[in-house]
Amino acid sequence: MAMALQVAGGAGCVVPLLSRGRRRRAFRPPRAVASDAAATMAKEEEGKVMLGGSGVPVTKLGIGAWSWGDTTYWNEFQWDDRKLKAAKGAFDASIDCGITFFDTAEISGAINSESLLGRFIKERQQKEQVEVAIATKFAALPWRLGRGSVISALKASLDRLGVSSVELYQLHWPGIWGNEGYLDGLGDAYEQVTFSVKLTQFSFIVCNWIPEKRLRDAYEQLKKRGVPLAANQVNYSLIYRNPEENGVKAACDELGITLIAYSPIAQGALTGKYTPENPPKGPRGRIYTPEFLTKLQPLINRIKEIGGNYGRTPTQVVLNWLVCQGNVVPIPGAKNAEQAREFAGALGWSLTDQEVEELRSMAREVKPVIGFPVEKLCGTSDEHMVTLPEHKYSYWQSKVLDRDRDDDA
Repeated sequence: MAMALQVAGGAGCVVPLLSRGRRRRAFRPPRAVASDAAATMAKEEEGKVMLGGSGVPVTKLGIGAWSWGDTTYWNEFQWDDRKLKAAKGAFDASIDCGITFFDTAEISGAINSESLLGRFIKERQQKEQVEVAIATKFAALPWRLGRGSVISALKASLDRLGVSSVELYQLHWPGIWGNEGYLDGLGDAYEQVTFSVKLTQFSFIVCNWIPEKRLRDAYEQLKKRGVPLAANQVNYSLIYRNPEENGVKAACDELGITLIAYSPIAQGALTGKYTPENPPKGPRGRIYTPEFLTKLQPLINRIKEIGGNYGRTPTQVVLNWLVCQGNVVPIPGAKNAEQAREFAGALGWSLTDQEVEELRSMAREVKPVIGFPVEKLCGTSDEHMVTLPEHKYSYWQSKVLDRDRDDDA
């Protein structure tokens, strides 16, 4: 789960972002629209929604960049020029299809996902003027002591992205170490952007993997400082509906916090690509086993039937299912142009209420799974969940530690 503050005006609570005086974004970030009903309707017509109460418009579906440059979980542990070209294709195809919201993180990718996204934006900007909304994340790791580390990490992220601001800065994995200090750091970043002449852009804060009570506590803590909690990023899909069951979705709806859904196609398990005879390779094979895929098959078959009635793929059906929940922005990960174009096809149409409930009912027969171990540490899982071994997490810890040491040198 990620909590986000708006800090400029990345994945977690959204807080207005820091602006770097020495480096400016070639494109203009989306601005808050007028508060009147006509302006709101205009944004809806453009296929955008506001992140909570931030005034920051984003497309109704975003693109997750977790896999870009990654060699620890995705890409069969290898990254090469062919995969780089494919990721660039995914970015360009997304822009071509009108999807302009991208979610990254400072710990994503051995070849840093932030750096790749920044490169893709710069290369596209050389051809045409584009508007892109960026969400990135602060990794709440144990050696980062207190609030000051948040602003330092944000500045480093802006450097890697090559921009002066981001629309969403998120607290990644809150609740494991020193969460309160990190929230204060996000508040400090918000105030610096708000009251400093040099720091003119800001976005909101989002918290990844935070349960309902702590979400409410964070909302109140930030509210006292006048800082809006605009979004909460969580694992949410048709076969992982914990946000519905643990009160997080209801709390987001009540407080006006947008729920950003990562792993919305269950890391490919809901696309129909994998079968008991053809399970995913690598770490995902430990989660989506032949036994699990056998139990999933009746649901997949029904998804295909419903999709056939609309001329849509299973991927588009399950993404649309999330959009139909209201106040949800899915961010599926696109590794190539074909996937990005398919994701875009989840918009512009809608399942019926009956189909939405039928799929939810069928999904209850499938044992839910978790795609990342830190979720269990953050208290969003239960004893019925299947989790991933934690050695990959240790790698990401060491990678960010190395970066922090370089920044201090």
